Amino acid sequence: MPSPPRQLRRVGRWAIKEVSRARADVGAMQSRFESVVTNLGIVEENTAATRGRIVDANYAVETANLSRAQILQQGGVTMVAQANQIPQAVLQLLKS
Repeated sequence: MPSPPRQLRRVGRWAIKEVSRARADVGAMQSRFESVVTNLGIVEENTAATRGRIVDANYAVETANLSRAQILQQGGVTMVAQANQIPQAVLQLLKS
């Protein structure tokens, strides 16, 4: 049977190894958490940038749709104006 001082040293070495192992486990876990936090920050930033591009793209589409509608409306107004002039032109021809 080992003497008490020797047994204490053995227990002390075992305790130091266990504490070192636990510290390594905690350090590894902390490193993984830091990696996850960094990754989530990047995901958040990318999501915000993508959302901005989607909003901008929708704005561009809606602006193009508005321009198209305005062009069609102007064309319609022009056609109605020309159609209104036809009867007067016919009357002019009949008078001459």
